Amino acid sequence: MTDQQTRVTINIDNGVAEVRLNRPEKMNALDPAMYDALIDAGQQLAQEADLRAVVLSAEGRAFCAGLDMASMAKIGDTSAQGAGPGARAARTYGIANRSQYISMVWRELPVPVFAAVHGAAFGGGLQLALGADLRFVTADAKLSIMEIKWGLVPDMGGMVLTKGLVRPDLLRELIYTGRIVSGTEACELGLASYVSDDPRAAALAAARSVAQKNPDAIRAIKRLMQVAEDSDNATVLLAESNEQDLLVGTPNQLESVRANQEKRAPEFRPARTSKE
Repeated sequence: MTDQQTRVTINIDNGVAEVRLNRPEKMNALDPAMYDALIDAGQQLAQEADLRAVVLSAEGRAFCAGLDMASMAKIGDTSAQGAGPGARAARTYGIANRSQYISMVWRELPVPVFAAVHGAAFGGGLQLALGADLRFVTADAKLSIMEIKWGLVPDMGGMVLTKGLVRPDLLRELIYTGRIVSGTEACELGLASYVSDDPRAAALAAARSVAQKNPDAIRAIKRLMQVAEDSDNATVLLAESNEQDLLVGTPNQLESVRANQEKRAPEFRPARTSKE
């Protein structure tokens, strides 16, 4: 098997996909093979017909330590393929470039994504976690927007994914200093959602709970949240109405009502795609 094929594993059970970073000997640091594996995993899951939720987790003693040293050493090599002025400005994945897309692909998935963070989540590793809808962290996890340590700016989606999470003045301080914060402080700041002794178990429990809800409504909520975060009030209100019109009276919506009335577990059909 190639490095790319082993860097990330995927297991799908009852509509819940667990995506695990699998480079524990390097604290799951990001190298080209990890970039490709994360993007491929996200794109593969986007095609899963009955996907309900995703959990991002990691093997070993850290979630992701950021860019690995070999890749870091190549950043200043303008002779390398794809390097030089303007190289990163090329939009190769929709609105993003390749390094940004390892984070943005999870935000673009049509279902909720939950990240389970333990150990270190530095630089690109933190930005990867920020691509999830929610982040469960251990109290002693170490998180940092660390790019300034290397004389750089966050450039893997972090400036988009931190919007609305962290108060602007505090976000500036974190970026200016590269300060490492604990999981507890990360929750206080807004970088993380919940502290848990076992973030993987907590994330899986949340994902399984979501998987028991109307999959059409869950996907509609994710679309609505994207609109609500980036649009004016009139656009958001219209989006609410349009999404509700698409849900009312559909088989999965009616099954939600019947299951509640009959006090039983719902039996949903696969979610409708955006083309239906």
